[in-house]
Amino acid sequence: GWRGTPGLRILCGGEALDIELARQLAKCGDALWNMYGPTETTIWSTCQQIGRNAERVTVGKPIANTRCYILDDDQNPVPAGIAGELFIGGDGVAREYLNRPELTAERFVTDPFTSAPNARMYRTGDLARFLRDGNIQVLGRTDFQVKLRGFRIELGEIETALGNIQGITQCVTVLREDTPGDQRLVAYVTST
Repeated sequence: GWRGTPGLRILCGGEALDIELARQLAKCGDALWNMYGPTETTIWSTCQQIGRNAERVTVGKPIANTRCYILDDDQNPVPAGIAGELFIGGDGVAREYLNRPELTAERFVTDPFTSAPNARMYRTGDLARFLRDGNIQVLGRTDFQVKLRGFRIELGEIETALGNIQGITQCVTVLREDTPGDQRLVAYVTST
């Protein structure tokens, strides 16, 4: 029931922005912006203004001092329209994960597309594609990470922890939404 405020600029980030919600929000102020970027790249890496009659929501184009690449499994660029993993390079890329050298090596990789010394890029794990106009459309995940109430959750880590409990022989964890807007983590287990 919120009607907004004249002159309001609305910034949405942290979760995927649904087209219906975007259309509703666009009517509540002067401008609606969809912001995208993981914490590892200083939160916002791309942005896109979403109009009142938008037909789709994209995350837009990279902001200043940021580079976005969509790469195949061999880390080669894919053409516009083809899906691949979204990598982010530029000044906002963090150095590492604290005390997590294996994860750092997996996610922060050398950026071969720039001549800047020691340049790195971050593997987001997001499946995306460039549209013909240069905007980026995020399509989902390349792994089993989910977001719940703004928190990134690795389903495999939950399954590993459950698998270490004596008597559990198999398990699988999923994010369910039986009631719209009410997401929950659910684990299914078999035991001896």
